[in-house]
Amino acid sequence: MEVLRNPSDWPPAIRCGAVTIGNFDGVHWGHAELARRLLVAARRVGGPAVVFTFDPHPVRLLRPREAPPPLTWTDRKAQLLGELGVDYVVAYPTNEAFLKLSASEFFAEIVRGRLAARAMVEGENFYFGRDRAGDVALLGRLCQEAGIGLEVAPPVLVDGGISSSSRVRKALLAGRVEEANRLLTQPYRLRGMVTHGASRGNQLGFPTANLAAIDTLVPAPGVYAGRAITGGGVVPSAIHIGPNLTFGESGSKVEAHLIDWEGNLYGQPLEVDFLARLREIQRFDGVEALKQQLTTDIERARRILAS
Repeated sequence: MEVLRNPSDWPPAIRCGAVTIGNFDGVHWGHAELARRLLVAARRVGGPAVVFTFDPHPVRLLRPREAPPPLTWTDRKAQLLGELGVDYVVAYPTNEAFLKLSASEFFAEIVRGRLAARAMVEGENFYFGRDRAGDVALLGRLCQEAGIGLEVAPPVLVDGGISSSSRVRKALLAGRVEEANRLLTQPYRLRGMVTHGASRGNQLGFPTANLAAIDTLVPAPGVYAGRAITGGGVVPSAIHIGPNLTFGESGSKVEAHLIDWEGNLYGQPLEVDFLARLREIQRFDGVEALKQQLTTDIERARRILAS
C-alpha cells in the first residue's frame, strides 16, 4: 500500500482502477465493507483499489469551531486501510480552492481526470462538491454518463446500530472503549510525545509516560487497560486519563504505566491502544490507598492483556 499526497507525484499506476472517496476517520467496519467491495470492483476492472481521502478534513477549514477531534492521523488511517488490502490511499491536500469545486467539477477533475476511474464504490450517505451539493443520485448520473460502474453499499450494523465515526466518537467520549473497539477494525489508538511530568509515578513506584501534543480524540477520564507501542515492541499498559485528584490537580493528563518495562522514553513519540475501561478516576485518602489501587489496576490490566 502506498500513501500519496502531492498530486504531481501520483504514479500512472493509480489510474484506471476502482475508487472510493470519503474521510474514513477511525476506519470502522462500515469503511471495511467499502474496502471489501472496492477490492472486488478493482479486480473486475483490472486496476488498483484506490481510497481518496482528505488532509485536513474539509470541516477543519470550513467550520473549524465545529470540527470534531479526529479519530486517526493520516498515516495511521492509511495503515489500517492498507491492512484491508487497498493499493493506494490518497491524502489529498485540502485547500479553499479545492473546496470551491462544484460536484460536477470535482467529478470531472478528480474522478475522471486525475484518477480515470473505471468503477466507484460509495456509501448511501456520500456527499461531495461545494456545500456537499452532490449526493449518490447525482454521482450515479455522472458515472452513467462517463461509463463508470457505481456500487452503493448499505450501512453496516454492529450491535444493532450503524457503524459510523460519530458513533465511535460518542462511545469514546463516554469512556466506552470496548464499544468503540467493536465498531473499529483495530483497537482505538492515540499518539503523543512523552514529556516530563511531576515524577509522582516514579516516587510511588509506578513510573508513567506523560503524553503531550495528542492530535486525536482523547477518551473520557478514567483508568484503562491497554498497550503501548514502543520502538522495542508492544508493552501491556495501564492508562490514566484526567487530573490526579489525590494530589489536588485540576488539569487533565494522559499517563501510561508500561507494565514490567524499564527504559527512557522522554522526547519520543508513543502510541497507545485502549482495550478496556477499568474504573473512573477518584480521590484517595492518602498515598498508601492510592498505591494499593494502582497495584489492583495493574494486575487487572495484566490479566486483560494476557487474555
